[in-house]
Amino acid sequence: MKNPGIAAVLSFFIPGLGQLYNGQFKKMAVFLILDVVNILLSFILIGYVTGIITWIIGMVDAYKSATRLNQEAGNATIVRWWVI
Repeated sequence: MKNPGIAAVLSFFIPGLGQLYNGQFKKMAVFLILDVVNILLSFILIGYVTGIITWIIGMVDAYKSATRLNQEAGNATIVRWWVI
């Protein structure tokens, strides 16, 4: 079981860390790459805006993904109970 709050807080500190906590390695890589691109874009000022947007999206995604993973794990447990 994943704690959605922890996933969101981890993404607050380092983009992609919440996705790593959730076991979503491809998403983590995407958020880290986007963070590097935003840092490079900050030299022409647009990176500040896109950085904040992707930062917020990363936190929301980490929270929602952890919630969805918990629901899927709960449903799998229920299905297994009926199979036994």
